[in-house]
Amino acid sequence: MTEETQTETTTKERKMTKTSFAEVVNSGKLMVTGLQANAEAVAKRGIDAAFTTTMNTTVANVERLNSEQEALKARVKTKTAEMDAELVTLNKMHSEAKKVVKLSIDQTRWLEFGITDKR
Repeated sequence: MTEETQTETTTKERKMTKTSFAEVVNSGKLMVTGLQANAEAVAKRGIDAAFTTTMNTTVANVERLNSEQEALKARVKTKTAEMDAELVTLNKMHSEAKKVVKLSIDQTRWLEFGITDKR
């Protein structure tokens, strides 16, 4: 493998590795702390207190939104379980009703009940 090919492979591998949410948040917090601790040095290159404050607020917003999202996911999971239980009940009731209709109603009228079976 040539040095150029090896470098391309390494670059591709890095691109494929996705940074986790926790890593991004932690990195943001560390950056804010570092910017605050070195405000004078980074100000010379255009990072002022307003930037640092905005970044700190953004990190807090990301954490808050993530908490809200996790709560919503939990609610969706609960609602999905409720819906699945009702769906099981509906399927049982439909099956029972279909059997009764097939036994008590002439086959020519089954279509009125949504039954397309031939027997």
